[in-house]
Formats: sequence, C-alpha cells, structure tokens
Amino acid sequence: MKGVEKLCSPEGNSFLVLPLTPPLMSAQASAGWKIEVVEMVIPPKANIIVGQTHFIKSVEDIAEAVVNSVPGVKFGLAFNEASGDRLIRFDGNDEELVRAAIENARRIGAGHVFVLLIRDAWPINVLNQLKAVPEVARLFCATANPLQVVVIETNQGRGVLGVVDGFTVVGIEGEEDKRKRVEFLRRIGYKRA
Repeated sequence: MKGVEKLCSPEGNSFLVLPLTPPLMSAQASAGWKIEVVEMVIPPKANIIVGQTHFIKSVEDIAEAVVNSVPGVKFGLAFNEASGDRLIRFDGNDEELVRAAIENARRIGAGHVFVLLIRDAWPINVLNQLKAVPEVARLFCATANPLQVVVIETNQGRGVLGVVDGFTVVGIEGEEDKRKRVEFLRRIGYKRA
C-alpha cells in the first residue's frame, strides 16, 4: 500500500503506520463521520477550561465550585445539553467571559461539554474543585495558550476527541531555563523562597 511504513519496536515487534492522506480523509465523509479542528476564543488575561459533564445541574454546581474557590474570580460558563431541549446553558459574572464561553460551546457543539473562562484566578485554583463536582466526568484542558479542540461529527452528533494546547515543543530545558522556571514560580507566589 502506498505511503504505509513498517516499523519495529525496540522489542522487535513490527507494526504498520498508515498515513492520514487525502484519500483516507475523504473516506471519513463516506463513512458518515468527519473530524474538525475548532479554534477557541480566549479573551485577554483569561484562562479556559474545557470539560465534559453529564447533567443540567452542572451549570449551577460548576459556578458554585468556581466562586467558592477564589473570592472575586470573574468567570463565564457555558454547557451544551446532549438531550431534551439541547440548549447552551450558561452562567457567570463577567459579560465578556460569558459571551466567549457561549461562543466556544457553540463552536464545539458537542453534547455535555462545558467551557469555563476565568479571570483574576488561575486554573490551579479551581481544578480540584471542578474534579470534585459529582457530574464532571473529565477535564480536557486548562490553559491560557491558544487552544484548538478536535471534534468528531457523526450521524448522531459531535464529540471531543482531544485538544491542541499551545504550540509544538522546540527543545529541552537547560540549566538557565531551569533557573528561570524556579525564579518565576517563586515570583508569582506558587513556591516558597
């Protein structure tokens, strides 16, 4: 087969690597599914958290988890229903973040996905509380980097396959990079001097 590589693992096991070429991509449409890369909107000085949950009550529970974690946090939250009315449900205390969360949820379009945008707090301040919300099934990412969500669409609906968070790695940290990392964490108060 053209473009197929046969590779061997260090243990001597062989396997085939199939390239994702245009013929394979066009097979997606005829098979009744397609994959889309969806760009997320992240307002200035905000972080985004994308996750999956399973119940309409999630909107109120996630909002409570956020405001109980960091007094004064600004947030916008949107949740895509997967059945029933199939609406984008939302909450928040910052109009810009609410609008962006709704737009991101609309772009993803997958049922039971939620998008949370926060400002005046870091994801590290809310992640454990989000994980403790009974309805939350998983978190895909938490970042301030440019973010793309990889979405599959079938004849039933849409789902999240994963995310592209930031950019490709270009090297390995050296001693100077380590020193800068250590200093940065202490400067922003996440490690003691």
